[in-house]
Amino acid sequence: MVFYSGFGSASSHKGLVMTLNYKNSLWVGRITLLTSLSTLLLLCAGALVTGTGSGLAVPDWPLSFGQFFPPMVGGVLYEHGHRLIAGYVALLTMLQCVFIFKWESRAWVKKLSVLAVALVLTQALLGGLTVLFQLPKAISIAHACLGQTYFCNSVVLAMVTSQLWGKKLQASPDHSAFPIRWLALLVVVGFFIQLLLGATMRHFGSGLAIPDFPLSFGRWIPASWTFPVAIHFAHRAGAFVMVTLVAALVARVYRLYWNQFVLLLYAGALMGFVWMQIMLGAMIIWLRRPLALTTIHLAVGALCLASSVTLAIQLFRAQREAVPENDPRLKELDLRTAKV
Repeated sequence: MVFYSGFGSASSHKGLVMTLNYKNSLWVGRITLLTSLSTLLLLCAGALVTGTGSGLAVPDWPLSFGQFFPPMVGGVLYEHGHRLIAGYVALLTMLQCVFIFKWESRAWVKKLSVLAVALVLTQALLGGLTVLFQLPKAISIAHACLGQTYFCNSVVLAMVTSQLWGKKLQASPDHSAFPIRWLALLVVVGFFIQLLLGATMRHFGSGLAIPDFPLSFGRWIPASWTFPVAIHFAHRAGAFVMVTLVAALVARVYRLYWNQFVLLLYAGALMGFVWMQIMLGAMIIWLRRPLALTTIHLAVGALCLASSVTLAIQLFRAQREAVPENDPRLKELDLRTAKV
């Protein structure tokens, strides 16, 4: 009688611990998701600052006209509003780090959360330097690139703390001459170069250096060149290269991993974001750079980069967990998929 009572108590205690761990992991996933969504909002706020030319609407830093809350009028609304959102994201990032250290057991996830804190503090410092040094282009471009890097880090944290990360990936090894995971990495590098070109174009005021699309001054290649025209044309050419690379990557994902829902989900999201970005870029030229579209264009560009990073990580993970082609687990997986 005592034995069964004790056994039941141990089982109940174990079940309670598992329930608490599950709830804690849910809260970690929620705060990382909230942080990544808030960071996307912050990127949009930064785009509004640049798009409205409000970068020096507040001439001092870290205060605004010596105040925490100056009158929110004109460009001050965009610049100080951007600072307020940045402060909120910084606090959220630190809270996220605390949650992860308290309830996350994986050491590498903890390191990613510390990296997030370092990135957001460095980003805040760069933001202050852009104001104190009167918007130097090099620092402004670095500020834009680091912001996108931080966003990618936050999206990766949201991915690895989500319930989808717990799903096992079963796939056969990729022994092709150029494995798909390296193609995915090439896509990530390509998107970062596009980000750098876009930030340079934006801060040099080259958004309409070529006023028509898809042609350039009525030609496929401009007849005369200036730096604004060159950087604008490079950004356009890079967009067409990225469409080709992403199409090739997504096609290979659908061919090789047709039975892996997680990989198909990330690949489909990437393809959707890329086509949306191309359409937005064309509309920005045709409609003469409306502020709303340029802001959305920057946000979707961030989503393109982040989704390419997450897909690359998932593909590297799939190959790390790859099952040999003669392993019966692959046949069982195919049979289960066919029944569904």
